[in-house]
Amino acid sequence: MPCRAKPGCAVPGHTGLSQAEPGCAGLCHAEPSRAGLRCAGPCPAERSGADAGRPPAGTWAGGRSPRPDITAPGLPLPDGSARPPAAAQRMSGGDMAKPLLGHQSMEGDPSITPAAGRTIGVLGSGDFARSLAIRLVCSGFKVVVGSRNPKRKAGLFPSAAEVTFQADAVKKTDVIFVAVFREHYSTLCDLADVLVGKILVDVSNNTEINHHKESNAEYLASLFPACTVVKGFNMVSAWTLQSGARDGNKQVLICSNNQEAKRTVAEIAQVMGFTPVDMGCMSSACEIENIPLRLLPAWKIPIFLALGLFLCFFTYNLIRQVIHPYIREQKNKLYKIPIEVVNTTLPCVAYVMLSLVYLPGVLAACSQLYYGTKYRRFPDWLDQWLQHRKQIGLLSFFCAALHAVYSLCLPMRRSHRYQLIETAVKQSTLGFIALVISTLHTLTYGWSRAFDENQYKFYLPPTYTLTLLVPCTVILAKVIFSLPCIQQRLLRIRRGWEKGRYVKFVLPSATGEYSSGETSSNV
Repeated sequence: MPCRAKPGCAVPGHTGLSQAEPGCAGLCHAEPSRAGLRCAGPCPAERSGADAGRPPAGTWAGGRSPRPDITAPGLPLPDGSARPPAAAQRMSGGDMAKPLLGHQSMEGDPSITPAAGRTIGVLGSGDFARSLAIRLVCSGFKVVVGSRNPKRKAGLFPSAAEVTFQADAVKKTDVIFVAVFREHYSTLCDLADVLVGKILVDVSNNTEINHHKESNAEYLASLFPACTVVKGFNMVSAWTLQSGARDGNKQVLICSNNQEAKRTVAEIAQVMGFTPVDMGCMSSACEIENIPLRLLPAWKIPIFLALGLFLCFFTYNLIRQVIHPYIREQKNKLYKIPIEVVNTTLPCVAYVMLSLVYLPGVLAACSQLYYGTKYRRFPDWLDQWLQHRKQIGLLSFFCAALHAVYSLCLPMRRSHRYQLIETAVKQSTLGFIALVISTLHTLTYGWSRAFDENQYKFYLPPTYTLTLLVPCTVILAKVIFSLPCIQQRLLRIRRGWEKGRYVKFVLPSATGEYSSGETSSNV
């Protein structure tokens, strides 16, 4: 059944962003932080709310390869194997099955065949191996665990998993998860003959970034050249494997030099409820192993930004409140540094950072108005800025909270001078209202002092006058964008209209039928 066309789609061959009808599996969506458009299916469909900008649950992270339905009750799998239990179907078809972030698709358009029901081997008996075995069993796989002491370790694994010696476990499966440390890879050399032709999934991590010249996966491949090694599941913790759909990362980064091996591991990851992401050949394994060792990578730029602003305002206030009285009046006011100087600096940092949350949106709107399209990529620096707005806002709230705590340390007769209405909230409208109120508060507090020459120490203006530059720019731009003539044009651009281009849309007739009575209009 065709889709009801709506203006706004610029994808070749499509008639516009549309409302999905029954049987329509496609989706056109724009990345939230970029101006580009990607199509994940033959028929575009709109999504809204929390799912906006996210590929449908039946696609890969790249948004191009549809996933077969493995949840239909009563139907056998395409390979004739038994269907996984209901609990496993709910796990694989629930929230864990929804892609989190887009990346590169595995290989063209071929679909991924469900892998549930096959036998999976696990070498190792540690915490991760136990959690992995539990998740595999719950997902409908037959699990064989290889251990050097199976009788002692059997009680730690689920009863549905077979715990045996490593050599026996390897003989019963073609896909084996190697859940041992790099230092213990050499203990598996005795199994080299029975491991020939097997797929080894390396799930290990390093203790330090670039600790070895080669990655763990490459080292494992060098020990077993007759095997196919796939790097994956190293970013998934044991807690995530056990706790289910609502905890931990949903993505499984996979890399290997063998496409078929990657596809096999991707099938297993999808049935387990994760989102496989193809990271390319084995040379990417080192980068994948370094990712878990990086602490809060998304916070690096916002934290350095906050520290830079704090040092700038702290130095400025130190000159005005401590150094100037000492030079001009021979007064020692070093006691002001830990409380008053810091307390004067914190609201300035919070105020400026709150305005920096909205400034990239203003710049993005200016870019869209200038070029007359939303499909032009933003510069990299602006794209990174847009992606870090959440962290910048949270740091703004943190500085404002510290300002409130410091204000309680001051006498009540002084604390009211430094009170600054400041908050960083999730809702953009309330956050902008907080920015406006903060600006009004600053203007009210400093209007009379702006014209007092005694406030200019070393000819330096009061601190609050510097903090007003960025917020006033943002507020003025927001007011201009709210004008009907500009607001309507910007709204049309964000809905797909492009300057200098005309797109023909096929509109349904008034009867509501899609098969006949269609009319066309040019925009």
